[in-house]
Amino acid sequence: MSAPQLSTTYMGLDLVSPVVASAGPFNRRLDKLIEIEASGAGAVVLPSLFAEEIEAEALAADSVLDTGDAFAEFDSAPLAGLSVSGTASADRYVELVGDAAEALSIPVIASLNGARPGDWARYGRLLSDAGADGLELNLYDVAADPALTAADVEDRHLAVVAEVREAVGGLPLALKISPYLSSLANFAPRARAAGADALVLFNRFYGPDIDLEELTVTPRLVLSTRAELPLRLRWAGILAAQCPDLQIAVTGGVHGGADVVKSLIVGARVACTTSAVLDEGPGVIATMLDRLRDWLAARGYGSVDQLRGAMDAHSVDDPAAFERAQYVKVLHTWS
Repeated sequence: MSAPQLSTTYMGLDLVSPVVASAGPFNRRLDKLIEIEASGAGAVVLPSLFAEEIEAEALAADSVLDTGDAFAEFDSAPLAGLSVSGTASADRYVELVGDAAEALSIPVIASLNGARPGDWARYGRLLSDAGADGLELNLYDVAADPALTAADVEDRHLAVVAEVREAVGGLPLALKISPYLSSLANFAPRARAAGADALVLFNRFYGPDIDLEELTVTPRLVLSTRAELPLRLRWAGILAAQCPDLQIAVTGGVHGGADVVKSLIVGARVACTTSAVLDEGPGVIATMLDRLRDWLAARGYGSVDQLRGAMDAHSVDDPAAFERAQYVKVLHTWS
């Protein structure tokens, strides 16, 4: 019997495997990207390009940075006349996209986080022109404005998708979202209608920490654990069944081959990993794929595409297991 086929597609891109190296510090280094490809990753997502960094450099170059926080009030449009070309951050990122696309044979997906309407489209075009095979919109946005309703937040996200879709044409487009949207089941098909090819579940929000010695609010990076995976599995299983024309990617909590199997079996197209690569090195991807291949072979699956969705919310005997009934059962498992 031949070995199971691990090749698949994601957002119309051909992948040699369903494991994607998602955005992380290693992915800004060409030597690490080459190692990640050699380990069998199907695609790489570059670290996000943040609009604030580019615009801060452009403001400094224009000698207007001393206006400070006053520019935070310009929340409805990009700063007039601000040139984003020639800034160090933009140039470095464009160079990374081009170098990665030239060095790798697997798809290179750029990541973008805008700050204001208008940011997303112009930076999206910049990354598309740089040679990215796809674009992931990193909607890392803390909705702290009490004047905004939940519907306002979702509508703003959808406006970003439509804006970027118009700007980049047919470039594959993924939307990396927070788990805190009020109604994901309603949002997902609207995101597809706005132009998203895939939904990435979920962005990890890094909360602030408190330095008790200095009495300062400080950032702290904490790697994911497997405990974060069940939330992703729940929504992947629900959304893959409800909105089959919107592809699902699972990210957060994928640390081994079993996690990849679980992600695919509930309907995800790909499983994305960052923390495992940072913790164990790029070779962990090869280990994940070996475990996936062995699991498929032992159960007679010929490919990952044959496995996908075998246990989504439409395929399991008890669809409520993905919903509220599971909560009650979990509480009774503790002894």
